[in-house]
Amino acid sequence: MREEIQIRPTTQGDVPGILELLGTVFHEDYPEEVRDWETGVLELDRSLVADDAGQVVGHIDAYTRDLTVPGAVVPAAHVSGVGVVPTHRRRGLLNRMMRRQLTEIADAGREPIAVLWASETSIYPRYGYGPASSRLAFTIMNREVRLTVPPAEPAGRLRMAEPTGLLADLTKVYEQLRPDRPGWSSRDDRWWRYVLTDLEAHRDGATKRYAVVHDGPDGPTGYALWRVKNGWNGHGPDCEVQVREVVATDPETYQALWRFLLSIDLCRSVTFRLGAVDEPLRYLVDEPRRLGPAVLDALWVRLVNVPAALAARRYAAPVDVVLEVTDPILERNTGRWRLTGGPDGAVCVPTTDPADVTCSVTDLGAVHLGGTPLSALVASGRVRLLTGNDPTVAFGWHRRPSSTEVF
Repeated sequence: MREEIQIRPTTQGDVPGILELLGTVFHEDYPEEVRDWETGVLELDRSLVADDAGQVVGHIDAYTRDLTVPGAVVPAAHVSGVGVVPTHRRRGLLNRMMRRQLTEIADAGREPIAVLWASETSIYPRYGYGPASSRLAFTIMNREVRLTVPPAEPAGRLRMAEPTGLLADLTKVYEQLRPDRPGWSSRDDRWWRYVLTDLEAHRDGATKRYAVVHDGPDGPTGYALWRVKNGWNGHGPDCEVQVREVVATDPETYQALWRFLLSIDLCRSVTFRLGAVDEPLRYLVDEPRRLGPAVLDALWVRLVNVPAALAARRYAAPVDVVLEVTDPILERNTGRWRLTGGPDGAVCVPTTDPADVTCSVTDLGAVHLGGTPLSALVASGRVRLLTGNDPTVAFGWHRRPSSTEVF
């Protein structure tokens, strides 16, 4: 009888097999430069493999990073690299890896939430992940739009260079804004290297990546990262500006950066895949339809420790509510929890009081960043209000979540 496939911690010797698996699962070539780039952030002690007689046939890992939630920054397991080779699908390997990872995160007690980007959105609700934020993907006809706000007087200064040459400025701006941006992840030196490494394999025929920094009187106030894909047709130049990030500390900087990106010579379109749902650009142009916005899902959140996660974030309005939560994987989360708090802090403790709300741990993950309205889940029937104590307003937040990267 053949031995059951083993789920075990990763060793250094598994790394080539993991990279081969990821290339197969995500249908990508992994040349040596990509392999070095990927292994630069791999945390072996947080990685699991499915081992079939010495062959890596499944994998899942997590990165140790912080995540901004409404009003706070918390440790969060950043789950990635999830996959099973085609020959071993439908054997329960993904289920075993996901459940073991969640149990290990919960037992460690450091991270109250886990977060991921979903390759297929039907998979992860089964493991308690809820769609916590959305993004706007823009395909802009840049010759068809104009900013309706005149340039600031006096205008700031723009400096353009390769991103690594501007790292100190990028870091300063990013860290200034990160505590107030739900959905943003921490970036230590390792992660800045990961984000800014400009691999030929990732360019898809476009140029190297560029950075532009906007300076105000007291130093850098914003930056943008982009590259350009060359193109010509029967009408002449038809290049595409591919924007990676636009980060600005004030409206004047934001306007100046977009004015620059929309007016690069020879370019007839601008794409930006990671815009926030409330992206200010939509309200700055004279022809917003020419921005071509499309709403897509972004971060998915899983509450690993329900009381710790609910107590860690802040709330838009005072709240005192009893939640009856179900969690079929981490049963320690199942039960009734009294959440009290508001904009300045919160407490969540077990209770035997009658429930005001019934919901699943997936629903709590969906509303945790303030991006998915709790009222929408109530209207859909996923969440039930049992009394007149309605906490839907409290779970919102003054800033909609957004993400500046796909890890």
